[in-house]
Amino acid sequence: MQAKRVSHEYEQINHGPADRVFRLLCPVLEADWVPGWRYRLIYSKSGFAELGCVFTTPNEDASETTWVVMEYDPAAFTIGFVWVNPNLVTAQIEIRLDAKSSDETIARIRYTYTGLSERGNAEIDRYDEEWFRIKMQSWEAAINHYLETGKKIDSADWE
Repeated sequence: MQAKRVSHEYEQINHGPADRVFRLLCPVLEADWVPGWRYRLIYSKSGFAELGCVFTTPNEDASETTWVVMEYDPAAFTIGFVWVNPNLVTAQIEIRLDAKSSDETIARIRYTYTGLSERGNAEIDRYDEEWFRIKMQSWEAAINHYLETGKKIDSADWE
């Protein structure tokens, strides 16, 4: 099998300071702003995102995707994840935040997906630019709604 790989980048404008946005890029705190977000924390000394943090998220087929925080630098506002959906797809996620102003942050997000099987390669085929853009716009709407209101966006307005 020859694995397929696709990478996409997106730049969001988040309506909050970089330190506040960065804090929300955490499996525990995502539950506050991402509709339907479910996770199981496997390892974290602090109880939040940190280098080496491990958590899982459920899949529709009852399996779990395993996530690992591979980069974590709060001073530079950078975080990176790797996740593996067994025998299907793996992803590398790189996020770098830059202050645009005292109350706006530019989030530079890069995802690299790799198929782990023929079925995974078929899944990768669905991960085109349009799919990714819609995914990132939904994320942007949800985090901005939370930053502005302190409340989770209504599920009807998500995705």
